[in-house]
Amino acid sequence: MIRARGVRKSFGSAIVLDGIDLDVESGEVVSILGSSGSGKSTLIRCMNGLEKLDAGSITIDDFDVSRPKDLAEARKRSATVFQLFNLYPHMTAVQNITLAPIQVLKRSRAEAEAAARTLLDSVGLGARADAYPAQLSGGQRQRVGICRALAMNPRYLLLDEITSALDPEMTAEVLNILAQLAKNGTTMVFVTHEIEFARTISSRIVFLDKGQLVVDLPTEEFFAADGGMARPRISQFLSKMRKD
Repeated sequence: MIRARGVRKSFGSAIVLDGIDLDVESGEVVSILGSSGSGKSTLIRCMNGLEKLDAGSITIDDFDVSRPKDLAEARKRSATVFQLFNLYPHMTAVQNITLAPIQVLKRSRAEAEAAARTLLDSVGLGARADAYPAQLSGGQRQRVGICRALAMNPRYLLLDEITSALDPEMTAEVLNILAQLAKNGTTMVFVTHEIEFARTISSRIVFLDKGQLVVDLPTEEFFAADGGMARPRISQFLSKMRKD
């Protein structure tokens, strides 16, 4: 389980996360929605230890990400896919994917490369295994990023606005891969503006507003006509997103 309790994070005088409590169980797909600046990406970065908490705690399978020794173990259990790919430009697709399994998991180069090529085949990039990032489209680079995360055999996949830099066709390519992962039972925490996609694949929807967790509901309830006291804010958000 991923468990967040009382998570607070500020940048200067700006409170970005204000007392977040959240649990993510194995097998769930939890989409985090909210307007820009609501704290969505910061929450993901706190989960993977890229941002230090001001207060509260986050554990991944009982490993506290605020403790260096625990963080190393937590990162073996989770993997992050970023919105801007973050591939090493001087490495081929296969080399990008095999780097962490070889260095962190201590796998042999042959074993890691065989697994990487299988992953690339699974996302339709088997023929591009030896291509460099500059030789790939944005959608292809993001699929390599997903393969790089999956190569660590993570229990949890953290996805931070991974389609925000892609055009509609490339976005569709990547979302199809995520839909298949969800169907196969991969646990995902998914920060996104792709509202209808979140509706399709998510077990639950978490809605952040001004750094606070306003709603945590099963997907059907979130999109239902009656959402309770928080519904006016959600309706306003959904209406704007659909117009955009």
